[in-house]
Amino acid sequence: MEQEKDINFEEAMSQLEEIVSKLEHGDVPLETAIDLFQRGMQLSQLCGQKLVQVEGKIEMIVESDGEITKKPFAAPVESGESGE
Repeated sequence: MEQEKDINFEEAMSQLEEIVSKLEHGDVPLETAIDLFQRGMQLSQLCGQKLVQVEGKIEMIVESDGEITKKPFAAPVESGESGE
């Protein structure tokens, strides 16, 4: 797991895309598919953690009443509804 922390976001996303592609083709044995799925979940969590870290570092510049201030970035909350 120590190796996981050394991987950057782009590498994790690349590996995740490769895993998704393999699983989508469906020609991997069940045990391999389960291993790939577990690895994909780990990479997904890693990417999520890295995004949260970046969001914490981002500040928005806000103008209010003619005064410019910095404000911590807050990502919009998704409703979870797709509107289908």
